[in-house]
Amino acid sequence: MIRRILILLLCVALVPPVNAAGLPDLGDVGASELSPLAERKLGESIMREIRWREASYLDDPEVEDYINRMGRRLVAASAAPQLEFEFFVVRDGTLNAFAMPGGFIGVHTGLIVTAESESELASVLGHEVAHVTQRHIAQMFGKQSQTSMVMLASMLVAVLAARGDSQLSQAAIAAGQAGALQAQLGYTRDFEREADRLGLQSLEGAGFDVRGMPSFFERLQRSSRLYENNAPSYLRTHPLTQERISDMGNRVAQLRYKQVPDSPDFGFVRAKLRVGAMQPIDAVREFEAQVAKNGGDIAQRYGYARALLAAGRLDDAGKQVETLRREAPQSSFVDMLAAELRLAQHDAAGAVQILEAAQKRFPDSQAARYALMDAMILAGRARDAGAMARTAVQNRKEDPRLWAFLARSEAEQGHRAAQHRAQAEVYVLRGAVPAAIEQLELARRAGDGNFYELSAVDARLRELKEQERERRREERKNGRSE
Repeated sequence: MIRRILILLLCVALVPPVNAAGLPDLGDVGASELSPLAERKLGESIMREIRWREASYLDDPEVEDYINRMGRRLVAASAAPQLEFEFFVVRDGTLNAFAMPGGFIGVHTGLIVTAESESELASVLGHEVAHVTQRHIAQMFGKQSQTSMVMLASMLVAVLAARGDSQLSQAAIAAGQAGALQAQLGYTRDFEREADRLGLQSLEGAGFDVRGMPSFFERLQRSSRLYENNAPSYLRTHPLTQERISDMGNRVAQLRYKQVPDSPDFGFVRAKLRVGAMQPIDAVREFEAQVAKNGGDIAQRYGYARALLAAGRLDDAGKQVETLRREAPQSSFVDMLAAELRLAQHDAAGAVQILEAAQKRFPDSQAARYALMDAMILAGRARDAGAMARTAVQNRKEDPRLWAFLARSEAEQGHRAAQHRAQAEVYVLRGAVPAAIEQLELARRAGDGNFYELSAVDARLRELKEQERERRREERKNGRSE
């Protein structure tokens, strides 16, 4: 869970601002809402904690690719298509999604698996996108400027923490002045209505079925009656009223009916998550029964193949994968499953061949690119993998996976200076500047760097050392101000 991050934020909020060294400098926000730049910095800080220190963060580029493709479609049709967004997935069986400051949107695996259609899932993402484009978190912060970081942390807890840990949520709300937070919930109901309206517009503009939004919330309301005081997490963070459901239904009734089929990838991603949440033997049993019952649809057969692979039944998995590649619509999910099978069979060269073809068919797939670099290294083609990573990182300098692949490929080639230089950038993106400095020092002492490489190492080393000195000066300054 994201418990540690929320506790960290709350602890920061409960001490004077001078002690908030773990969060970015938000500037003077006492007179108004959080600035867009400060909001983005705060979101990046929280996201760094989630990505590197939160066990429930789902580090699966294939699932992340899918959710970001959907998210980008909705953002392009939103009220602010120019804003930068990042979507990520949290391994949590509860039904929830949440927007953080700065355009970071988290989705629970439970929501993806439970959604009955792709448009239902898109409706939730569109709603969260609207919270960001309308800067609702920043506005809530501005309306409670007197309580400063205390209220910000409390609201983040209200938005993020009610994920099945009611004790944590209640304690955080109490610490953050429950009366003030209760008043803020009045604002959030207005925000919810606005997010409904704009989310519905994005849903239609992105080409999804607008009926996905009211159908999802109606189902939520029906299920909530079974929970009594333990409602689904999404209802605790997104107050749902009959007025909202009626309003959405009326708006949808005025729109043109359009039936939108689910993409094959929607079925594939749900099957992959279901397999990943079970023991392999249980997953095999469940998907085998589905396939035996009615032949299974493409997604069920994909899930069956993936379950067999997880269980180590490679020959049986191979038969299923062959059928999928012959009969399923073209999808990076199928190609990557076929490549995974080849790697499990110790055929890295075969995996490279499959993934090189997949890269041509799906040039925007980051997951296929990562998988190809991994297979190349395993196939003894570290030089090709390094060249690929070096080219890709020019356009995605904030991508720690690319830097990690670059470091790994250089290590395989025995290029120690280049390895440590690339690994330093991984640590920078993790927020571990001292570790990055140590890597650059190792690069200087490696003895195999050329003049240009060492010059770049020295320049980066000076930059990071100055950052670290500035951080320590701020810490000493804050310590004297207590």
